[in-house]
Amino acid sequence: MFRLTFTRVIAVALCVCVTTAQADRLSDIKARSKLVCATLTGAEPLAFQNPATREYVGFDVDTCKSLAKHLHVELEHRPISVEARIPELALGRVDVVAASLGYTKERAEQIAFSDIYYQLPLKIIVASNSPIQTFADLAGKKIAANKGSTSELNARNKLPGSEVVTYQDGTMAFLALAQGKVQAYAISQAPGARLLHESSGKFRFLDESLVYEPTGLGVKKGESELLDAVNKALRDMESSGELDALWRKWFGPDTKLKIVREKKLTPLSAF
Repeated sequence: MFRLTFTRVIAVALCVCVTTAQADRLSDIKARSKLVCATLTGAEPLAFQNPATREYVGFDVDTCKSLAKHLHVELEHRPISVEARIPELALGRVDVVAASLGYTKERAEQIAFSDIYYQLPLKIIVASNSPIQTFADLAGKKIAANKGSTSELNARNKLPGSEVVTYQDGTMAFLALAQGKVQAYAISQAPGARLLHESSGKFRFLDESLVYEPTGLGVKKGESELLDAVNKALRDMESSGELDALWRKWFGPDTKLKIVREKKLTPLSAF
């Protein structure tokens, strides 16, 4: 009797182990009826706190909401820092990252990327009265960038004659430029356009761009079913006009940024 019971216990335990091993992230999300989607915290208009309600709002927050809706689950929004985006995915603490996650081959070795849902140029901001007019003028100058960002990576690659100085967030990097600690600031066009708008003409973009950056959603490597579901949701959001509507809400002609969404959802294989 004991031997039979013991054998059955072992069999059940093995079954549980096998079931657990075969479980995937998408199944976990469905089981808990909740998608944990992470965004940045101070990157208007992508993700920032509404000063009146203290709630997080923005294009990426709305993208997370739409993604949860298409997966038929609730959303748990998770604020995240630039440098924590990949570690949080790798450790399984979040399901999806929608946080200005520019695609690079190096990052693609660590996490899985969705198809590219928007593309914006990486720009250089300088003071309006600065003598710097072109990239060539940046030789020997200090350029601020967010630590761990693609702006940092591309500034180092494209401007080897400059010194790139990194900061933990955009506020600190822009303050360094305003205080004259650096002579330029590498940043994506969208948050950069907001800074220019709020500076009342004190700063400007250089005409040249570092690169046109493809941006995707991040998923933990090996979670093919979740990645497929995310890509299907993005395709449905594109075909229905939902992505365009979100873009117009946060970047369009009725906003202070007035940035056109020139490139639509693009398969990751194109990069």
